[in-house]
Amino acid sequence: MTIYQVRKGGLVPIKEKAIKLEKDLQKLTEENLQTVFGLEFVRTEFGLHNLYIDTLAFDTENKSFIIIEYKRDKSFSVVDQGYAYLALMLNNKADFILEYNERKQGNLKRDNVDWSQSKVLFLANSFTRYQQSAINFKDLPIELWEVKLFDNDTILYNQLKPSTSSASIKDVSKDKTISDVTKEVKVYTLDDHFSKCSDEIKDLFLILQAKIIELSPDVKEYIGKSTLPYKVRYLTFIYVTLRQREIHLDLRLPDDIELPTLGKKREVKESDVFKISAKIKSEDDIYQVMSLIKKAYQETMKLL
Repeated sequence: MTIYQVRKGGLVPIKEKAIKLEKDLQKLTEENLQTVFGLEFVRTEFGLHNLYIDTLAFDTENKSFIIIEYKRDKSFSVVDQGYAYLALMLNNKADFILEYNERKQGNLKRDNVDWSQSKVLFLANSFTRYQQSAINFKDLPIELWEVKLFDNDTILYNQLKPSTSSASIKDVSKDKTISDVTKEVKVYTLDDHFSKCSDEIKDLFLILQAKIIELSPDVKEYIGKSTLPYKVRYLTFIYVTLRQREIHLDLRLPDDIELPTLGKKREVKESDVFKISAKIKSEDDIYQVMSLIKKAYQETMKLL
């Protein structure tokens, strides 16, 4: 992908620069972990049993640990290494919790962590076709991120999405480590959420989903265990929850705005920014609530 700079009515290609050292990328990412990934930094170079994790992070929204690895060598197996790190974590949960509490002066307990949403992120300047094809599974808790540095001090973090994702890693691998990890770690899909609702609510959601994503190219849909968060960069502006007979929304909005009949203020702590909730049961409700969703998006943009 070529990036251009507009200069006197013309387009000038911006040259890509090589990232010389893994440490350079690691330091830059760790210092901006919240901005890039919306994650809390825990520790650099966390070692256990002769394995070293480049960056240990915590997803405060999903209450899960995230492992980040930086690579220049293109010969590694993303699946084998990814599951080795996840197995290390699942077999040593107490060490990870202790590390978090000591570094963050927290009081995290084993039951406070959702281990099922654990994940490994590999960051590199580029990945081989073999590595990209290796993530073509619907339930792989591994992400590949290409990081490009340009000579105008611009940097791009771009997630490589699977080209196909219908097969399950459990069906094609007999590896014991992979088998053990997949018993506890789960990658949630829209189908998991659709199983909780009627066909009518599913159809309503697909209409709502399109309208939310159309708000801006910056809006990204995430799939959580129980909700579908929609974010602008690292901030969530709406949570969507599918129920059997309705769609429930929680929106990042002040509690002094004018509400449609299907919206209401939530009884929440003052520090909770998601103070407005709404329910959708029909297509007419979607058109009513879109004004709230747009307002939530606009209010969230002001915080960035």
